[in-house]
Amino acid sequence: MEQQTQQACIICGQMKEEGIVIVSHFICEDCEAEMVRTEAEDAKYRFFIGRMKKIGLQKNA
Repeated sequence: MEQQTQQACIICGQMKEEGIVIVSHFICEDCEAEMVRTEAEDAKYRFFIGRMKKIGLQKNA
């Protein structure tokens, strides 16, 4: 059986084993699920966008 290692989530900062990796940045499954359910009008939406900027997928102007 393969042993999974814990990684720090870029959204919540907690150490978790389950989640996704985007461009070498880990997002735990709990934060991923909450992000998917969050409406754009929700105040937490901006929080998630701010954290996702760490991934660096946006082009520099």
